[in-house]
Amino acid sequence: MASKRIVVAFDLYGTLLSTSSISRDLAEHFPDKADEIAATWRTYQLEYTWRLNSMEQYQPFSEVTHNALLHALRTHSVTLPPAAVAALMTSYNSLSTFPDVPPALSALSSLPNILPVIFSNGTLEMVSNSINHSTSLSHYKSCFEKLVSVDETRKFKPDPRVYNFLAKEVGKVPDEMGEIWLVTSNPFDVVGARAAGMKAAWVDREGKGWLDALVPGEGGGPSVVVRGLMEAIEAAMRVGSRA
Repeated sequence: MASKRIVVAFDLYGTLLSTSSISRDLAEHFPDKADEIAATWRTYQLEYTWRLNSMEQYQPFSEVTHNALLHALRTHSVTLPPAAVAALMTSYNSLSTFPDVPPALSALSSLPNILPVIFSNGTLEMVSNSINHSTSLSHYKSCFEKLVSVDETRKFKPDPRVYNFLAKEVGKVPDEMGEIWLVTSNPFDVVGARAAGMKAAWVDREGKGWLDALVPGEGGGPSVVVRGLMEAIEAAMRVGSRA
């Protein structure tokens, strides 16, 4: 009997795409503050999703991203006209990949036992725009067999319902959650996936090691810590081959 394919779900923002790469567009307006504004934008983009989850409310990730940008601008005591804000939102569809991403995605075509999908907080429109317009990701859009957005659940990571939705979308039943690998650079995403019963490869590009102490002990942190995307894929293949 042929071996089952290993589902590997790649987080998009912060894992495949560098959210800090929006600094190049911000620098056209604020050359001395671009990096700081980009970092604050990302901070509130995530914080807003967690607030909405806690309040049992929902806004599409595109609205969350827009509102987080406004928060970041106010935090740094700067302003932009609506047209410039709209242009930055368009630029968010063209974020750059991290350097380790292109070679890893290129290798996927020679790994028939891997079923690669994108799993994102972004709406399907945002995800589709990113894989079509990011100059460093668009070359690899055919690598992904499915784009899974949490939008249909009206929840965000790390709510357990989004991981259960991912399982359903890739044809897994609840007791097969352990057969799905999440590849992410976001610690909250690791913890959410592990709590839902999935395996998780945490991409630690800065090499600082796992610092999150929310869920201590075995099973709360990543299944494996890696420095780049290819290492994560190889880890999933090693474990999958023994399953």
